[in-house]
Amino acid sequence: MDLDEAFSSVGEFGRCQKWLTAVLILLQVYVACQSMLTVIVGAVPEYHIDQEEVPTSQVELPKHVRFADNFTSIVTEWYLIKDEAYKVSLAASMFFVGLLIGNILFGPLSDKVGRKPIYLLGLFFDVAFGYVTALAPSYEVFAVSRLAVGIMNGGMSLVSFVLTQEYVGKSYWALTGSLTNLTFAVGIAFYAILGYYIRDWRTLAMVANSPGVFFFLMSFLIPESPRWLYSHGNTAKAEEVLHYMARNNGKSESIIKLKLCAVKVDDSAFGILDLVKHPILRWRTVILMYIWYVCSFVYYGLTLNAGELKGNLYLNVALYGLVEVPAFPLCLFFIEKPWSGRRRAIVAFLTFAGFACIFTMLIPESSGVFLNSTVLAMCGKLSVSAAFNTVYIYTSELYPTAVRNAGLGVCAMACRFGGILAPFVPSIKSFNPSLPFMAFGISGLSAGILILLLPETLNKPIAESLQDLNSPAYQALKNKKVNRLEENT
Repeated sequence: MDLDEAFSSVGEFGRCQKWLTAVLILLQVYVACQSMLTVIVGAVPEYHIDQEEVPTSQVELPKHVRFADNFTSIVTEWYLIKDEAYKVSLAASMFFVGLLIGNILFGPLSDKVGRKPIYLLGLFFDVAFGYVTALAPSYEVFAVSRLAVGIMNGGMSLVSFVLTQEYVGKSYWALTGSLTNLTFAVGIAFYAILGYYIRDWRTLAMVANSPGVFFFLMSFLIPESPRWLYSHGNTAKAEEVLHYMARNNGKSESIIKLKLCAVKVDDSAFGILDLVKHPILRWRTVILMYIWYVCSFVYYGLTLNAGELKGNLYLNVALYGLVEVPAFPLCLFFIEKPWSGRRRAIVAFLTFAGFACIFTMLIPESSGVFLNSTVLAMCGKLSVSAAFNTVYIYTSELYPTAVRNAGLGVCAMACRFGGILAPFVPSIKSFNPSLPFMAFGISGLSAGILILLLPETLNKPIAESLQDLNSPAYQALKNKKVNRLEENT
């Protein structure tokens, strides 16, 4: 039997898979706290300078600046104001630079070495460097630790997402992928609550990092991905994992005998170069890289903009997290419908997000409570969240198991360029208040159009090896596109 038949035999989403995926899905609360850390610990409280000219010396500055005592942050500790204010955005960007590096390193490594060992390694050092952030004696150490946390966090979360998908049958990929991103959104709101009650930034960073210890210990109990084992020729070990799932699902009598995978062990060292060499994967990767970049750029741009909004900082951050919650049932509804599927759903979500951002420029400041720029921005955040969630699922289905992490890693690498730029976008308001939302809107619309060049994956077979891309199922899909072009001409 093949893997899809094996999952049907052991239970596609039985008790065992629910427990395994629960650990990895709840981990997103920790990931969200790390991702949003600088939104609160880098917040600027009200302050007063007791002389007309701002002191240029960092030694003199503390003598003349008085901060409001409602909370502490890296701004109040290291006086990151005026000419030094850029360092807050720089620290946030350092984290996203780290995510970029982590995606480049961890994706191919987990495809070659295995999902579980690379995931555990990344989580361990993620937690370790998180404590360095909380105890940093200077801004320089803080910034470097954010880079290190980003490397580990980006790589580890990428591998954990793939594990979440590969523990269950394909019919549940949309559910587990959506729950993963939903939990990340809840994690943002959870971090805002922590920030509201813990006003000292070092204590906040310490507490937000501590759940990682629990998840690290729990993760020792999870097995290796059966899909990864099978795609690398380890059929016997894949059967062992599937038998383990069957026993814990109450189906110990299930007989699982996988057919030999077409990939030989010596040929299993796939990597990024295979994404370039294979014609089908090459064009998919180029398009997906841009889609991921736009999703990240708009998502994090709107999220980090929560700190720039008027009103209560903690309420704004929580709302920008909770506004994503309705996106996931919406996403699950559309991506499973034959008339919509993955591709058309992403087109609709990105297009709506783009128009929502553009329309914020047309709303006057004196507009009503229910129709203003903040409400439209949150609608854009909801829509791009749904798009981001669907893109994760869609990309997982477009890549064969043998290069899935490498493909996701390259796409996530492009995604991080959007994250690197996002912290600086709110600052261009000084030139024109409409510029940030114009950038978000045009990006969303262009990505929504470009994704029409990719095939639909709903109810299509999942490729396990590169050879599967040339199977009749994939050739049929390719021929349909060719015939459609001929009809149009």
